[in-house]
Amino acid sequence: MIDLHVHSYYSDGTFSPEALVIQAKKRNLLALALTDHDTIDGLSLFHEAGQRYQLETISGIEFAAQYNHFRNQEIHIVGLGFSLNSKELVERMKQITDAREARNEKMLFALQRLGFAISYDDIKQNAGGNIITRAHFANVLVNKHIVKSTTEAFEKYLGTGKPAFVEREALSPELCIQIIQKAGGVAVLAHPTLYQMDYAQIEILCKELKSYGLNGIETQYSSYSTEQSKKITQIADKFCLLYSGGSDFHGKNKPNVQIGVGKNNLNIPYTFWEALKKQCHDVT
Repeated sequence: MIDLHVHSYYSDGTFSPEALVIQAKKRNLLALALTDHDTIDGLSLFHEAGQRYQLETISGIEFAAQYNHFRNQEIHIVGLGFSLNSKELVERMKQITDAREARNEKMLFALQRLGFAISYDDIKQNAGGNIITRAHFANVLVNKHIVKSTTEAFEKYLGTGKPAFVEREALSPELCIQIIQKAGGVAVLAHPTLYQMDYAQIEILCKELKSYGLNGIETQYSSYSTEQSKKITQIADKFCLLYSGGSDFHGKNKPNVQIGVGKNNLNIPYTFWEALKKQCHDVT
């Protein structure tokens, strides 16, 4: 068994890259992909841990992309097996980081204009040196007793259309696929059942992404029912997409989801990665 979709505390998980490797070894997994949101910062430590504990570790990332075919909505493209030596990838990651920091500054200013005594140091301290997300803003609002819960923070201030919400600079699906493949990796559509699309719309999405070079789709995922997994597998076959799958493990942030097994509904074979790996290539 393997897991091709997990997160560390370099994005919105609670485990270190090393702790993820240790957990995977305990589960007797053969391979693990670290797919943090819009960052590759944890991958070097992840691979070092893999060598120490003799686990095959796979470079991964989960890009957020803006898809506008049916409505303005976010979809996720997972990259697997790419080279960390890709200059274009490194440059693109810096652009994403700079855009994220600019967005965070705008959100902070919006909260300060609302009269809240919050500093950027407060937010950075809560993030612990990792990527700052809206979740960290929400935590600070709770800690300062401005709201009673992170849910309230999003409902009142940080959610879409709320006073402190700032739209993030989103990549197109086509660009996400290009970035991954130019770095030698394969591009996989993550958890399509989460996009509020029916199966006909998912097919339209897959047909479009396939035209951009999409390699695979997650046919196994923690929230899938047996029927959903079956339907997504049929769509994969229809568009000649390779199978992928993962738990989307986040540690304490998703306590009912475990590495490798998800909600005890996953059994992702190594053959999934073998097929995907054949479409990866070295980048110097």
